[in-house]
This record gives sequence, structure tokens and C-alpha cells, in this order.
Amino acid sequence: MSVEMSDLLDLVIDEGASDLHLAVGTPPILRVNGDLVPLETDPLTAEDTERLMKNVISEQDEQKVRQHGGTDFGFAFGDKARFRVSVFRQRGVVGIVMRTIPNTLLTLEDIGLRPSVKELLYLPRGMVLVTGPTGSGKSTTLASMIDIINRERTCHIITVEDPIEFYHTHKSCVVTQRELGVDVPSFDEALRRGLRQDPDVILVGELRDLETIQAAVTAAETGHLVFGTLHTTGAAETIDRIIDAFPTDQQEQVRTQLATTLVAVISQVLMQRHDKPGRVAAFEIMISTPSIRASIRDNKTFRITSDIQTGAKYGMVTLDAHLMELYGKGLISYGDMITKCRDPESVMQKLQINK
Repeated sequence: MSVEMSDLLDLVIDEGASDLHLAVGTPPILRVNGDLVPLETDPLTAEDTERLMKNVISEQDEQKVRQHGGTDFGFAFGDKARFRVSVFRQRGVVGIVMRTIPNTLLTLEDIGLRPSVKELLYLPRGMVLVTGPTGSGKSTTLASMIDIINRERTCHIITVEDPIEFYHTHKSCVVTQRELGVDVPSFDEALRRGLRQDPDVILVGELRDLETIQAAVTAAETGHLVFGTLHTTGAAETIDRIIDAFPTDQQEQVRTQLATTLVAVISQVLMQRHDKPGRVAAFEIMISTPSIRASIRDNKTFRITSDIQTGAKYGMVTLDAHLMELYGKGLISYGDMITKCRDPESVMQKLQINK
């Protein structure tokens, strides 16, 4: 009996799965609480994945798969859920991965962020970066931040995404959402044009190239609050990655610009809970202080971690300190804490001392 896409998506929702994998030669697989769980059905054939793809894909995106070997897009499953869909060819057949985009947005408290982060949402200008590996919940964190601004401020929010994940309705703000490849050809083009559309807040889905980073820094410099994501872990590494994207002769100028515009870096990792089914996020939070700004300007980013360690009064925390906190509360296992921390030896030493 052939499996239907609507049944699979209903199952994803019922099981609270974060992802659905459809690959030839294996049954459909759900990712539940971080683990891959195959369904007890027959392995999918090439005809199955082709048919399932046609249930969710537009003609335009199907053409992209034929021409370029893959495409990404957003898909609404009625009013039950939205999915970020990646369709690709591998070994000459179609593979599909669908990620659930939750309908209800979490509060910052639900996500586990400190109150200091909420204060950033009322700043008139500056750049806030949310970083972490793929699947660490960056989009969810940013969507929750945009939702708070949308409810509690009166301004114009522009988002540029690839694809649009969370739909934001106009609340106290006007929200303009532009999708790459549908509404605009590139992030940097959208940012340059966006500055003429009287924005107050700009969300850039991903700072993926030099032009986009440059446009985002300029937008923050010219009096806008800019949010963006990078696939980095930790504040110092994020700043280094941005500066390294520029040619050597421009790096000093970029350091000066970043020292002025960067107001916070929030790095996150998502982990399996130890106490009950589910997942929990661990964060590193850097809030710009005169000392951190000087470290960025003087090319001494290695000092930033110690600034974060001593910056608790500003709402800062290092990833390792937050992991130890989660472990202390019994929310994560010892093994997961050691795997995810930046300096395992130091963490083990501190735990020995505290025993």
C-alpha cells in the first residue's frame, strides 16, 4: 500500500517530530526529540518519493530540481502546520527533508533566554546576531523576537528569508516579509532596496556572503535594528568570521564598524533533555560593553570570553557556564554537557571543585 503525504504530515504533527526524511530504499523516518525513528512501513521506491514530492512542490521549484539538482521552499499543510522543505536529487532519485515550523511562537522565557535579551528588542539601532549550527533553533528564537517587537513596538519590520518560515501578521507593527527567489533575487539586493522602504527593524535570514554582511552592517550603522544569523558557535568566533569575510585591506575599517554597531551575539545549541522527552537550548550571550567594543576594534577577540565570564551583571553567560547550569538542574546528561562545551577540561575541573 502506497503511503500518502497527508498521512505522513499528520503523523509528524501528532508525534511532535521536528523533521521528516523521505529517501529511496528506507521507510519514511521522523526525527523525534533529536532521534531518527523509522516508520514500520515498506521502504520507499523512486516512484514513491517522486509522487510524494509532487504533493508539495510548485512547477517552478520542480524545474529547479531538474536544472540544479535541488531546491528549498516553504509549504503550508492547510492551517495545521508549515514546513521548510528541501528537495534534492541523489544517486539519480529524489530525496526530501521537511522541517516543521511551529504554528505557535514561544516566549523568550519558554526558549530559556535571560531577561537581558528582551531589552535588546527595544534598541533604536544596532546589530543582534543569533548563531549556532543547523537545527539549533535560530529561526525559532528570531521569530519569537520579531513577534515581541510586532506586539510591543510601533514600527516597520522587514524580513528577508530563504524561504519564509514563520508568517507574521501585522499587530502593532507593519511587517513586510520578502522571500528569496520569489520576491527578491538576493539578500544584499533586498537589504539595499529595504533601506528605501522606511524600515525600523530588519531581519536577514542568513549573513551568507560578503555583500550581505556589508549591507547588514551599513543598515545597522544608518540607524536600524538589524537581526541576522550565522552558522558559528560563540561570540568571538562569530566576530572573527565576519571580519575574515572581508579583504585584508578592509578588515580594520570593518572592525571599527562592528565595534560601533554590534550590540549582542546569542549563540545556541539544542540538546536532548535528560529528565523527560523533549529538547532544551543552551546559550552563550554576549552584550556589547566598552571593554568588548575595544577588543573588537583592537583585533583582540580572544579577550571576549573572559569579558562574558565577568559580565553576568549585564546578563551575559558563556556556553560552558550555561551547560553546567543545565546539568546542575538535571536537564541534560553529563555526556551531552561535555560533548557540547567549549573547554571540557575546565568544566570537568570546576565540577570536581564543586563536589
